[in-house]
Amino acid sequence: MKTRIALIAHDMKKDDMITLAAQYIDFLRGCHLIATGTTGGRLANELGLTIDRKHSGPFGGDLQIGAHLVDGQVDAVIFLRDPMTPQPHEPDINALVRACDVHNVACATNLSTAHLVLTQLMLAATK
Repeated sequence: MKTRIALIAHDMKKDDMITLAAQYIDFLRGCHLIATGTTGGRLANELGLTIDRKHSGPFGGDLQIGAHLVDGQVDAVIFLRDPMTPQPHEPDINALVRACDVHNVACATNLSTAHLVLTQLMLAATK
């Protein structure tokens, strides 16, 4: 079974997500990727990744990904959050992170933890 990874990035972190995904592109090509709208569009257009795109976060994309997570269809979440900019859909963001905690799904919210999670998933996939 393919590793199922959700990729989400706030506006000020989208360039970081593209850079991160480019560093792991060979691994990510073999995964089932799900992403919020704009992030998914950029990953598809700029890196050629196949993405199951949901709505943008403010329009319910975080909640759509959360529903997949609750149903056991997400193995890890990479959510590059911008802690310095208020988000109008903060309750949805908190609900997604809470769902990761409740369902014991790895959730990286910054580049350092994203590298750790992706490296570990990549190593596990090669065993």
